Amino acid sequence: MTGMLRPEELTENAVVDPEGKKIGKVGTVYLADDTRQPEWVTVKTGMFGQKESFVPLRGASLDNDGLHVQVSKDKVSDAPRTDAGQHLSEQDSAQLYHYYGMPLPRTSAENRGRQGTNAPRDRRQGAAGQQQAMRGQQEAMRGNENRDREATGPSRGKENAGESMTRSEEQLRVGTESVESGHVRLRKYTVTEEQQVTVPVTHEEVRLEREPITDAKPGDARIHEEQQDMILHEERPKVEKETVAKERVRLRKDDVTEEQTVSGQVRKEQIEMQDDQHRRGQDRR
Repeated sequence: MTGMLRPEELTENAVVDPEGKKIGKVGTVYLADDTRQPEWVTVKTGMFGQKESFVPLRGASLDNDGLHVQVSKDKVSDAPRTDAGQHLSEQDSAQLYHYYGMPLPRTSAENRGRQGTNAPRDRRQGAAGQQQAMRGQQEAMRGNENRDREATGPSRGKENAGESMTRSEEQLRVGTESVESGHVRLRKYTVTEEQQVTVPVTHEEVRLEREPITDAKPGDARIHEEQQDMILHEERPKVEKETVAKERVRLRKDDVTEEQTVSGQVRKEQIEMQDDQHRRGQDRR
């Protein structure tokens, strides 16, 4: 807004209309006599920038790409002009208000003090001009305060207090939400492993036994060849496999609560008081 603009920030900034068209550069900043706030700027036009067209700062804002105003480039081109550095008279001011369709301010004193110098023509005077303008603003503020005190008198009491100002600040509002954190699946697969089992086996062995004959009679024995066969047996391990169920496995979800710390940046407003002697004081709450 216009009330937030400072004269030293406006000079030499590009002026842009609502459609984004560049109108020109700020040449001169004019302050309101009653509030000492920027109310008009001029855009350099004409040969060598010696002519300046007036642009109202009502509703204007300062951005990175320049000063955005609420009037079109064509409207500014046809606006009343004045020579660079010329003082704005009451008649010229009224003519500008009428041209842009804006209501006249309550105060009848429409003279505008010129704030800041034309930087491209004399950069050495920039800092001195800003200091002089600040002193002028402070003197005007002291004069307005003195007039208010004389007009109201000490009997007004609390009615003489200024308008209130609201101080705001941001607060963190923390909650929870359920979000998907991952997938879990149960999958069965087969592995092969080697097992060793000890099993007892039995086999037959041949043993030769000799037994003396004591009851043989003469003539019973004779010499001849003879052969006997005997079959031997043995056990061998036999491996068979069978499938048996061992256990049941299932997935189950449990809720686990834990503490987490969150942080965030918040903004808050501070209020300070500054008088004409540059003494500052913090707000008391």
